[in-house]
Amino acid sequence: MDHKMKLLLLLGSILLILGTIVLGGRFMTTKSSIDKIKEASVSQTTPVNNKKPDLKNANLKHIYLAGGCFWGVEEYFSRVNGVVDAVSGYANGNSETTNYELISQTKHAETVHVTYDANKISLREILLHYFRIIDPTSKNKQGNDRGVQYRTGVYYKDQADVETINKVFEEQSKKFKTTLAVEKESLKHFIKAEEYHQDYLKKNPNGYCHINVKQAAYPVIDASKYKKPSDAEIKKKLTEEEYAVTQKDDTERAFSNRYWDKFDAGIYVDVVTGEPLFSSKDKFESGCGWPSFTRPISPDVANYKEDHSFNMTRTEVRSRVGNSHLGHVFTDGPKDKGGLRYCINSLSIKFIPKDQMESKGYGYLLNYV
Repeated sequence: MDHKMKLLLLLGSILLILGTIVLGGRFMTTKSSIDKIKEASVSQTTPVNNKKPDLKNANLKHIYLAGGCFWGVEEYFSRVNGVVDAVSGYANGNSETTNYELISQTKHAETVHVTYDANKISLREILLHYFRIIDPTSKNKQGNDRGVQYRTGVYYKDQADVETINKVFEEQSKKFKTTLAVEKESLKHFIKAEEYHQDYLKKNPNGYCHINVKQAAYPVIDASKYKKPSDAEIKKKLTEEEYAVTQKDDTERAFSNRYWDKFDAGIYVDVVTGEPLFSSKDKFESGCGWPSFTRPISPDVANYKEDHSFNMTRTEVRSRVGNSHLGHVFTDGPKDKGGLRYCINSLSIKFIPKDQMESKGYGYLLNYV
């Protein structure tokens, strides 16, 4: 084997070890087991918001969102219910004009102009969708795209939007316990990107995207609607067994719990906070003796931790607002529904029948049951 061939094989091995693939200047890296679970939880085929909007009675509003590579941001928002149009372009650089080859010099951000019907979706919901798909602590970098053109930013034209924007930024800053690396400015200018960038992922379904655009089909569940009580209040509210499971990571007995064989229509909420967690639509009989689901009702509401207890390596599932121990997620679920099995303690959740969802404040989730 000649010297050049040995060198090529060595370089190839290094690339495999690094697990990095370069695609036209945009990068993808290997994912952790928890990242793979998050991705699989929204991997099922989901409907695209491709209905022709009824503009006759629409209350059209505009916001401009920079979230890294605009291909994925545009595709994501084109799927969000209530969004009328999403257009890729360049915003808030140091000149009134630019193009794709010049943006790194003119300091424009890849930005998506989102037009939405305020009768169907609020600016707050739009922003919660936005923060779902970005890393707001990363400066000039999203996914593995690096450069000033990939910075994050919320740019507005209507001064009335500032109060809502400030409120969401404040909440996100508290959530991440740091100052956000997201610009918040009035729109200076917006230059529509070249035609080949528009609807890029519709034209190239296997094209690069740093976000999972399928998340757009899942409801945004506003964390501010749900509060975690004090420990004393939780003890008063829950039974001793519920407290042991949710607060002390205990596990109830299989086949002798309240929901393992229940399949009525409705949703399952955190017994501590009332935050919606799972839908009956995603519940299935797994034979394990605990309630089993293929996914959460929304990717927002589940947090994950590596669990090495009992000499095992598992992925623990906890609720977002309450931080309640719910159970574990495994990769032996139905393959046609993402391949996951969320094995959940009945004592961690409370069932809300479909006919009571409206009266109990969960009417906005009826379409997901």
